[in-house]
Amino acid sequence: MLQYAYYPGCVAQGACRELSLSTTALAEALGIELIELKKAACCGSGTYKEDSQLLEDTVNARNIALAESLNLPLLTHCSTCQGVIGHVDERLKDAKSNDPAYLEEVNGFLKKEHCSPYKGSTEVKHLLWALVGDYGLDKLANQVKYKLSGLKCAAFYGCYLLRTQDKLPYDNPFQPESLENVFRAVGATPIYYQGRTECCGWPLSSYAKEQSFKMAGNHIKEAIQAGADCLVTPCPLCHLNLDSRQPEVEKVIGEKLGLPVLHLPQLVALSLGIEPEKLGLSRHVVSTKSVLEKLGIF
Repeated sequence: MLQYAYYPGCVAQGACRELSLSTTALAEALGIELIELKKAACCGSGTYKEDSQLLEDTVNARNIALAESLNLPLLTHCSTCQGVIGHVDERLKDAKSNDPAYLEEVNGFLKKEHCSPYKGSTEVKHLLWALVGDYGLDKLANQVKYKLSGLKCAAFYGCYLLRTQDKLPYDNPFQPESLENVFRAVGATPIYYQGRTECCGWPLSSYAKEQSFKMAGNHIKEAIQAGADCLVTPCPLCHLNLDSRQPEVEKVIGEKLGLPVLHLPQLVALSLGIEPEKLGLSRHVVSTKSVLEKLGIF
């Protein structure tokens, strides 16, 4: 049985509760054990380092150390969390050899707060990498009970998953195929379009909302024009900008869109025969009814 120290992050426990529900349901169906890190802190989504790189490293060294104490990889289902925590892990592993004084400073803060020290003994792994690299796509395909034949899925990778870490063992950061390979494994058809590896606009939304929404709108329009029935993303922050804010995006660009946006575990779980109600598909701002109708699931 695969086991992971599960880092749910903030957004999946709040605005995107359906991501938490679907991740749990998917893991149970695949026989993957998730041990939740209930004492973990927010990764900071890249904002801590604007004030202090040491702050970002210390907070996330503690998150990683919680997983290390269980002798398990840290599993996240958020591209932003993967990018931030994974990059901290790379930096601190490098510091073990090249800047031990810095690592000692980080662990000094952890010790002061009675936390376990960071050792650099585990991995930080996104759910997508766990499915592709650990579980295996052939095995996943064999578990499919309801092939998603005819469903055209457009991947939206976003920024953090592909470009924040120096080493990306499971995919090519410039020409990724991991999401598309998952689509194929569950019987869906991948749709390619220009914006699938670009920023969703979320980081701009707090100070340049119109530009943010134009970015999101362009990506959604491109996917629709390419023939997509839905977008599928491994990042809840991308989901917020592309789904939750799609009505606002429509107003900014002056066009009706209406493209459903699924979380990765929702799509895979549907292929395993898990009921839509258990996956939180009714929580989306843009209705997922068209996806379920195309699949013959009502």
